[in-house]
Amino acid sequence: MSGQLLVNLSFLASKPTGHTVYAKNLLIALESLDPVLLIGQALSNFRCYQISDQLTPDQGTKGHFSRLVWNQFSLPKLYKKLQGNLLFSPIPEAPLYSNCRYIVTLHDFIPLRFPRLTSPLTAYFRFYVPQILRQAEHILCDSESTAKDAFDFYQIPHSKMTVVPISYDQQHFRFLNLPTQHYFLYVGRHDPYKNLERLISAFATLSDRESELWIAGSSDDRYTPVLLAQAKELGVGHRVKFLSYVPYSELPILMNGAIALVFPSLWEGFGLPVLEAMACGTPVITSNLSSIPEVAGEAAMLVDPYNGAAIAGAMQTILSDPSLRTQLRQKGRDRAAQFSWQKTSATTAAILSRYL
Repeated sequence: MSGQLLVNLSFLASKPTGHTVYAKNLLIALESLDPVLLIGQALSNFRCYQISDQLTPDQGTKGHFSRLVWNQFSLPKLYKKLQGNLLFSPIPEAPLYSNCRYIVTLHDFIPLRFPRLTSPLTAYFRFYVPQILRQAEHILCDSESTAKDAFDFYQIPHSKMTVVPISYDQQHFRFLNLPTQHYFLYVGRHDPYKNLERLISAFATLSDRESELWIAGSSDDRYTPVLLAQAKELGVGHRVKFLSYVPYSELPILMNGAIALVFPSLWEGFGLPVLEAMACGTPVITSNLSSIPEVAGEAAMLVDPYNGAAIAGAMQTILSDPSLRTQLRQKGRDRAAQFSWQKTSATTAAILSRYL
């Protein structure tokens, strides 16, 4: 089995996160390379080597820690046992100071841009990730913004990186021709850098008192109570709906029914909800920072996410200008059509082949 490609899927979670969606969509194109998947739950159509299923985000911090230990001590032995020639990890994890040749994907630098002293992720990005990237054969980046961050934070040479934009499920996220309901939509985590406090403040200033703001994303005991209290204090508690985690199957219906997706994140490595909403023909209001302009192009309303008045102004404009909504629906669908998993995975497979 010389030239054997191993794919490290030890991190795959049961609830589809961005990293899980990315990894599973790449696999279709990797079939031609006949890889061996290192995975907790075997997938049909692939050769799989079953590993522990206790290494994922489903197990919380314990899962992450167990996975790092497994990466460092068990994975090099598997690499040798399975006669690996190249390891591909869809996240920046791999064995350090081993004989494993590997390529990793780098998604973002959020833990360094918004560090928390008590967060293990901040330490992970300060000490572990730079070594991973320096020892990698090559690095895939979701966006030019992420590649620039890799250079700025770690001095990784641009020649060692290839920007491969990710994509979305074109069969799933599509225009459904549903009637527009009277709600703005946010999709994503409850996290300070997602800028939800400014979004709620902006929403509270709108002159239209019938519209609602629906926040779709798993609640977080650290931040969600603050957001609930804020909405109540501003007098919009009854109009801000916290939907918690929305199943993947329901997201397209939710997006199709919205007046607009409002995604005012302070930083993103890519910004997948923006692309998914545009594919649904949903007008998008989003940030003019980081990777998001690369994704949205001229098909969304781009605002300064630090300027609450700008966010509110864009929301008010969307409410009062039906012709603009129509323009953004069409522009968004045209823009989304430029992205495909076929492109993403074909480029990825070509890079991996080069190093096998």
